[in-house]
Amino acid sequence: MDPAQDLELPPAQLATLIAIAELGSFDAAARHLRVTPSAVSQRIRALESATGQVLVARSTPCLPTAAGEVLLRLARQTRLLHAEAREALGGGRAARTELAVAVNADSLATWFRAVLADAAGWDGVALRLHVEDQAFSAGLLRAGDALAAVTSDPVPVQGCRAEALGAMRYHPAATPAFADRWRERARQAGGADDYDWARMPLVVFNEKDDLQHELLRRRGVATVPRAHRVPTSADFHAAIRLGLGWGMLPEAQLLGDLAAGRLVTLTDACLDVPLHWQRWRLDSPLLARLTDAVRTSARARLRR
Repeated sequence: MDPAQDLELPPAQLATLIAIAELGSFDAAARHLRVTPSAVSQRIRALESATGQVLVARSTPCLPTAAGEVLLRLARQTRLLHAEAREALGGGRAARTELAVAVNADSLATWFRAVLADAAGWDGVALRLHVEDQAFSAGLLRAGDALAAVTSDPVPVQGCRAEALGAMRYHPAATPAFADRWRERARQAGGADDYDWARMPLVVFNEKDDLQHELLRRRGVATVPRAHRVPTSADFHAAIRLGLGWGMLPEAQLLGDLAAGRLVTLTDACLDVPLHWQRWRLDSPLLARLTDAVRTSARARLRR
């Protein structure tokens, strides 16, 4: 007989696994669950004994193993469905039903804000946002850290469904003074009426941000210029407006600055980043409601 057929996963043990994954330690999980650290250890040992696998790496912070991620996905799905079942049966909504969502910073600073405005009217629902680059956010679905994600990956994660949302358009922008200075340097070096792209400093969001380098590659620039790292969307935008460097800005952030003359585009070339919505394949009214809000906002604000 397959031992997996007899596997029992008590809700208290699954809740303990979630607490450890979210809080990073057995002690913090114990405080959150209002039990002793010994009780937390016993619950995890019982889960590991039942599955025959190590589920939590006892590191700092504690992290779920690959097997732990499988159970973490199940635990979060179970928590959501239990909360909705209690409400449907007249038991009232739980004090807090969490919807964990991965979204990239530029989306969060622009079109996704309409989703937040919609969610503001959902009683008893707490959004738990993970800010992650769109090229990497699908990993949070695989790890069980998110119920849904805005991602650039069109291929559904196992157990999820995916749909296209539209594209965010990015333009290379800088202040007029910055642009004039680097055009003049190119002229002094005997170049054409263009910018010294190989030396002109740029701004990147973080080590995962490849948009600026992608534009340089398309222009045939092999040299990597000096890059300033500014890891929030609002401060990235502000850094460009302050003349720290040039960078790829979402069209929604840029249009007002262009109209006011605070920024200029360095070339007519732009980059379109296709976005997709991936969500767990669950019969969940809350997850469906969130998906409808995302779909509506994307339809109104992203390029089709």
